[in-house]
Amino acid sequence: ILGTSTVVCKPIVIEKQLYVIVAQLFGGSHIYKRDIFANKFIKIQDIEVIKIRKPNDIETFRIDDNWYFVVADSSKAGCTTIYKWNGNGFYSHQSVHMWYRDTDVEYLEIANKPHLILSSSSQRPIIYQWNKKYNNFSKHAEIPDTEDVYAVKHFSAKDDVYLCLTRFIGDSRVIKWEGGSVISDIQRMPSRGSMVFQPLQINNHKYAILGSDYSFTQVFHWDVEKGKFLKFQELNIQAPRSFTHVSIDKHDFLFASSFKGATQIYEHVIIDLSA
Repeated sequence: ILGTSTVVCKPIVIEKQLYVIVAQLFGGSHIYKRDIFANKFIKIQDIEVIKIRKPNDIETFRIDDNWYFVVADSSKAGCTTIYKWNGNGFYSHQSVHMWYRDTDVEYLEIANKPHLILSSSSQRPIIYQWNKKYNNFSKHAEIPDTEDVYAVKHFSAKDDVYLCLTRFIGDSRVIKWEGGSVISDIQRMPSRGSMVFQPLQINNHKYAILGSDYSFTQVFHWDVEKGKFLKFQELNIQAPRSFTHVSIDKHDFLFASSFKGATQIYEHVIIDLSA
């Protein structure tokens, strides 16, 4: 799939059919369908450029029996937009948070209620909650005392929901969200040019990886008894932008994409130190 300044490629499988949403800074954004007979991806749809001018992030999700994806738009004149699958393609369902230059969108569920968290360069992260009556998202709350948050990612531990807040300079944070506006601060990690603070789980191990453009990437391991992350390992990656866990043939790998260098692949290894 050829692209111009591609920022996000997001796969989604609907009724055993694979689609890929390709968001670009230039040349528009598009949706491709995997053709198993031609053994390639075929473009089936363009995403409207009137609303999506400078995409920065994409999330896919399912509510009831309906599939959606949302594009966070970071331009001054754009607006973050939710698209819904209608059986033939994705079409605009709702626009939220217009003209706030959103940098990240995160989908999660609290008490079986769908939520979206939008991060932007101009205000605190905003929480939207799904309104089942009106079949759309409505503004629910904002995360207090969280300025200059670039992105928000979530993870769960003991049925509790935690959020990893990424800040480029300052302190990235781990907070516990109990629903509504009830939020407690768990810990802070110094950020030096951080564009990603990614929680992920490999088997029974929970990690959080804090990337850095100016120093080593820090890997933290979740301590169940203390209920917080402990420093675990350092990785040397140039300008990391995302971390993804891939499991193949009982082996676990970490893919680390780089803005300046090659994508690096690490293997997760368990070493017995008991002897």
